[in-house]
Amino acid sequence: MGTFINGEWVLPVSGSIIENRNPANPDDLIGSFPAGGGAEVSLAVEAASKAFNSWKKTPAPERGRLLYRVIEIAKQRSEEIAQIMTREQGKVFPEALGEVKKGINLLEYYAGAGFRLDGQSLPSETRDCFTYTIRRPLGVVGLITPWNFPWAIPVWKTAPALVAGNTVVIKPAELTPATAAIMVEIFHEAGLPAGVLNMVTGYGPDAGEAILNHPEIKAVSFTGSNEVGQRVISACAAGMKKVTCELGGKNAVIVMDDADLDSAVTAVSVGAFGSTGQRCTATSRLLLHKDIKDAVMPRLIEAAKGFVPGENLGPSVDEKQFQTVLSYIETGKSEASLILGGNRAGNKGYFVEPTIFDNVSAESKIFQEEIFGPVLCVSTFETFEEAIELANNSRFGLAGSLFTRDMSRVLRYAEEVEVGMVHVNEPTIGGEAQLPFGGVKSTGYGDREMCEDGINFFTETKTVFLNYSGSGDRSMVR
Repeated sequence: MGTFINGEWVLPVSGSIIENRNPANPDDLIGSFPAGGGAEVSLAVEAASKAFNSWKKTPAPERGRLLYRVIEIAKQRSEEIAQIMTREQGKVFPEALGEVKKGINLLEYYAGAGFRLDGQSLPSETRDCFTYTIRRPLGVVGLITPWNFPWAIPVWKTAPALVAGNTVVIKPAELTPATAAIMVEIFHEAGLPAGVLNMVTGYGPDAGEAILNHPEIKAVSFTGSNEVGQRVISACAAGMKKVTCELGGKNAVIVMDDADLDSAVTAVSVGAFGSTGQRCTATSRLLLHKDIKDAVMPRLIEAAKGFVPGENLGPSVDEKQFQTVLSYIETGKSEASLILGGNRAGNKGYFVEPTIFDNVSAESKIFQEEIFGPVLCVSTFETFEEAIELANNSRFGLAGSLFTRDMSRVLRYAEEVEVGMVHVNEPTIGGEAQLPFGGVKSTGYGDREMCEDGINFFTETKTVFLNYSGSGDRSMVR
């Protein structure tokens, strides 16, 4: 299991094997997945191309009904999906179960979208002419997904692509192939025709590059690092492919002096340490009004101590990410004041203690760069204007949150903060199926994901002019 082409699990020709290990206990070998590459991507694209004509002609409501069957199977297998996710990604079980539910919510939205693939009817400047627009699928699309949400992100890319009438080649992260394999298995069990959804497990330079460069792939949706995202964007531009990329984040919470401090501490701790900080919407920076710092910091430290490695705080996903987090912590020790954590937790598994740095300057590396671990950077400000300036002092722009009771500040914040998703009096984390997900600046490139935006990316608009004058001419209205 691992590479799924034309309705069957196949063995890649390379013979290279990906070992899938439990980050909480690296001695636990979950399984071995064959690594696919260009040959497998070509076979997958060929199968998807052959399946496309029939699938695009399947009425959109019928495509949506298939997703309803996927929902029912996913509900029945929720605990199984969560268990394998916990084991291969390290996410604690309640969070994994929550991610499964998020994926099901997305499936529910896109199942209904099969009945809402609407266009527009617009007035024509020509006499006796009816004009309207329709949306049509692109063809074969490539999806490249990350390891931090190994169920939800494959779902939120696959579901709109399929319901819009495209056929799919997906490459999941090599660290979390088992969860994606279950997703593909569920779609197949629900009755998806062979060739409509294909999966190739493998490494980015092999399978990922093959997807980017294949001439029959019309669009690519990618979530991952900025470094890889730049490669994805340039390759798609060279191939004239449609592309959307969801990249990094360095999200800030501003806490004003009139805020409810207990709710602010709860939101910050959940946003910073939940999911081990391994989400693009994680709270990485806390910007505190100087007058409330002494009241907030003891409560924050106490809340952070409630995240216990191995209990409700999972490990970094693998040794490479674990070492990256520890390296940033070492850098932080020379840039700011370490007031909590900063060490490896235990002797087995890739666990890092919840870590807080205080007195972090805006110029420091830990303030500016995405760490992707349970590390929070705290800075102070004196005025609301200074807080906005600090929040915007980042090349990223995914999410932000403001804690205040002052509605004038709320409205100014919503206008001035440079992010794609604004939260007020809640954590920076989260998204909902019916709302756009994405960011600005170096965080996002191309269309937003989820909601109707997800459908729009996987379709193209066709404009129709229906002239019933019988003259063969265009008579413009004066």
